[in-house]
Amino acid sequence: MDNKTSKVMFALLCSAICGDPLSDEKKALYNAEMLPQIATVAKQHDALHLLVFGLKKNDLLNESSKWLETEIFRAVYRYEQQKYEFNRICEALEKSEIPFIPLKGSVLREYYSEPWIRTSCDIDILVHNEDLEKAILCLSEELKYILKDRATHDVSLFAPNGVHVELHFDLLEEGRANNAIEILSGVWKNVALCENSKFRYEMTDEFFYFYHIAHMAKHFENGGCGIRPFVDLVVLDRMDSENFSKRDELLKSGGLLQFARASRKLSRIWFCNEQSDELSEQIQDFILRGGSYGTTDNRVAVHKKQGKIKYIFSRMFIPYAKLKRYYPILEKHKWLMPIMQIRRWFMMLDPNVRGMAKREISVNSSISSEKIRNTQILLKNIGL
Repeated sequence: MDNKTSKVMFALLCSAICGDPLSDEKKALYNAEMLPQIATVAKQHDALHLLVFGLKKNDLLNESSKWLETEIFRAVYRYEQQKYEFNRICEALEKSEIPFIPLKGSVLREYYSEPWIRTSCDIDILVHNEDLEKAILCLSEELKYILKDRATHDVSLFAPNGVHVELHFDLLEEGRANNAIEILSGVWKNVALCENSKFRYEMTDEFFYFYHIAHMAKHFENGGCGIRPFVDLVVLDRMDSENFSKRDELLKSGGLLQFARASRKLSRIWFCNEQSDELSEQIQDFILRGGSYGTTDNRVAVHKKQGKIKYIFSRMFIPYAKLKRYYPILEKHKWLMPIMQIRRWFMMLDPNVRGMAKREISVNSSISSEKIRNTQILLKNIGL
């Protein structure tokens, strides 16, 4: 995507988020031939509804592109479905006397001018580790949710209407900023009880901001975090908060301040007409290539190239610190590590997992040294 086209796309997204119409200068840059390209990129980043909303606000949808308005209806419908399930979950957890903290999109969308604008692929809720099984039972029996999967820090459940819920028992965000793990482990010390509730909690402003940045950094190190977190940053940075200095203090102690500053800079370039620079353009290229959750190419470039045999070996035998996230029993019984390694290999029987591993091995064999070197320099320059 050339510079002119990307400027138009971000101007339209900004118009949708902030409500301001395009300037005559930006409007003059747009032409209908751009639409297929910017629509494709926006869709890769779960922002097509925003793009269409921006086009509609500025009367740039012609007869041949009117069908795109269905993206707005889909976003509103998704929001209403999730809102309905979110309210049901909160009521059920309150009734069962289980302390919980809503996370991510469920909180962020309330800061937007219109909550449906901030889409989410799921609902994220944090509970105490010791309350996890009780919470699963609550959602399964009270709301008829179906348990689908268990991961290192959450479990996945699905509502009868298909809404996906991730029930977290840990805020772990693995990555190079290791201090972030220690800070996030103290989440329950950085919350306050919500008004008119006995069991629903919310994070302090600075802790919520820290978690958002840490989550961005994790996805960045997995190949890309998409456009949406940068939209969130604009919204969070425009809030009337007395805690901006507290935010930076916490980010500094967690080793994420440099990354946060680079991310804020890019968000202001995209949505506040700030002048770009070389580093921001490099980050932009990485983000736009990565889609919402990163690409295999980006992910391999982040984690450095290895020889094919070494790469396969590193994927088959992951270190204890990471393996115990999958199997907490290793905390007390480290001697079970070989058995759990073998148990993990059986995940390869899943066609999706096997296909992903094959793609990573293929990319690891073909990726250029220049791309790896440039990616490593980028990571260093943004503090990761």
